Amino acid sequence: MAAPKPEEISHPPMDQLQGLEYCIDSNPSWGEAIALGFQHYILALGTAVMIPSFLVPLMGGTDDDKVRVVQTLLFVGGINTLLQTLFGTRLPTVIGGSWAFMVPIISIIHDSSLQRIPDPHVRFLNTMRAIQGALIVASSVQIILGYSQLWAICSRFFSPLGMVPVISLVGFGLFDRGFPVVGRCVEIGIPMFILFVAFSQYLKHFQTKQIPVLERFALLISVTVIWAYAHLLTASGAYKHHPELTQRNCRTDKANLISSAPWIKIPYPLQWGAPTFDAGHAFGMMSAVLVSLIESTGAYKAASRLASATPPPAHVLSRGIGWQGIGILLDGMFGTATGSTVSVENIGLLGSTRVGSRRVIQISAGFMIFFSILGKFGALFASIPFTIFAAVYCVMFGLVASVGLSFLQFTNMNSMRNLFITGVSLFLGLSIPEYFREYTTAALHGPAHTKAGWFNDFLNTIFLSSPTVALMVAVFLDNTLDYKDSARDRGMPWWAKFRTFKGDSRNEEFYTLPFNLNRFFPPS
Repeated sequence: MAAPKPEEISHPPMDQLQGLEYCIDSNPSWGEAIALGFQHYILALGTAVMIPSFLVPLMGGTDDDKVRVVQTLLFVGGINTLLQTLFGTRLPTVIGGSWAFMVPIISIIHDSSLQRIPDPHVRFLNTMRAIQGALIVASSVQIILGYSQLWAICSRFFSPLGMVPVISLVGFGLFDRGFPVVGRCVEIGIPMFILFVAFSQYLKHFQTKQIPVLERFALLISVTVIWAYAHLLTASGAYKHHPELTQRNCRTDKANLISSAPWIKIPYPLQWGAPTFDAGHAFGMMSAVLVSLIESTGAYKAASRLASATPPPAHVLSRGIGWQGIGILLDGMFGTATGSTVSVENIGLLGSTRVGSRRVIQISAGFMIFFSILGKFGALFASIPFTIFAAVYCVMFGLVASVGLSFLQFTNMNSMRNLFITGVSLFLGLSIPEYFREYTTAALHGPAHTKAGWFNDFLNTIFLSSPTVALMVAVFLDNTLDYKDSARDRGMPWWAKFRTFKGDSRNEEFYTLPFNLNRFFPPS
C-alpha cells in the first residue's frame, strides 16, 4: 500500500470558514430572514430575563419592577444591536446584558447607605440610580479606548496563537451556565438538549422547498416542543410538592412576568429618576467595562469566522468597542441594571444555522424593540424556563469555543513554545476564575478583601473572567517568550494582512460603513 501524500493527511489553513449557506453580506429570503431573526430574539431572551430575575429581588424590587427592567434591557439591547451592525464592527452580533458586571453591581446593592433604607421600593429606585451613575461614568473607558484607536494599537500585540485561549474561553468560560443549570430540572433540560442536537445535526439534511428546515429552525422547533411539554408537566401538578428551587426552574408559571407586564410600555431615559454618582462605585464598574471589552474582542473574532468574513481589522475592532461604550452609556441612561456585551449564545447560533447574515441580526434587533414595547407578548416568550435555554447553551458555548481552537491552524503546534503558551493560558484561564468563585462562595466575599471596596471589586471582577485571565497570560507570554524568532510559528505572516483595512481586498466588502460614511471616517 502506497504511503499517503502530505495533502491527504493534512488540511490547508483557510481564511474564511467554509460550509456556510449565507455569509455576512448575503441574505436569505425575507420570510426566512424574519423567522431566523425571531429565533435569535428567542435565544437572547435567556440572559435578558435571567439577569433581572437575579438582581431585582436583591435590590428590593417587585415583580412589576422586574418586568420593567427586562423590557428595558431588551429595548436597549435592540438599539445597541442596530448601532453595532450598522456603524460598529458591522458583524452579525447581538448585543445583550452581561454577567461580567455582577461583582460591582452586587457591591452597590450591598452598600450600607442603600441597605439602611427601610422601604424596599425606595431602596430599589436608589440602588438603580446608583448603578446607572456608575455605568454612565465607566462607559467612558470603552468610548475613549475605542474612538481614540488605543484599542487598535493594543491589538497589534495579538497573534492567532494569543487569541486562541481568549476566543475559546469566551465559550468554555461560561460552563457554569450550561449543564449545572440543566441539572436543576433534568426532565426538561436533557430532552431539550437531545432534541436540539438531533434536529440541528442528525436531521439537518431534511429539506422542504430546498430549505433545510430542521437544521435552520432547530431552536424554534425544539423550544416549542419542550415548552409545551413543560407546560403539560406544570398543569398536571407534577411539581406541586417539589422544593422551591425545582419549581422555579421547571414550572412555566413561576416567572410572574405575564401577569405583571403592561400591555404597552415604552422605556425611556432616566425613567427611574436622576442617576447618582459615587467615585468608588464608578471605579469598581470600570473593571467590568474592561472585562466586557476583552470578552467582546474574542466574541467579534469568533463572529467574523462564523459569518465567513475575514478577521476585523484593528480600526474596525476599535470602532466597534467605541460603539459598545455608547451602548453601556445607554444602559446607564435607561437603567437596565447591568452593562452590555456581545451575546455569545447568538454567535453560536450563527454556526448552528450556518447563516451568518447581518440582515437576520438586524431583524432580531427589531423583534427585541417591538416585543419590549408590547409587554404582554414579550412576557409570554420570556416565561420559557431557564433550563431550556441552558440546554441550548451547552451547544452554543461549545461551538464558539471550538471556533477559537480553529485559529490554531495558522500556528505551528509542533513548537514546544506554542504548546506551552496555549496550555498554560487555557488552564489558568479556567483555574484562576474557579478559585475566585469557590472562595467567594465559601467566604461570601472575594479573595481581594481590603478596606477599599472599589479595589476589591476591580480585582475580583478581572480575575473572575476566564477570557480576561487568558488574554493577560497568553499575550504576555506570546510577546516575551522567544518572540523575535517565532513570528511564523505564532501565525503572524497570515495575521498581518488583516491588521489594516487595505491589507486585504475583502475587508471593504465586509466592513465598509453604510450610507457612504467612509468619506467622513476614512479607514486606516
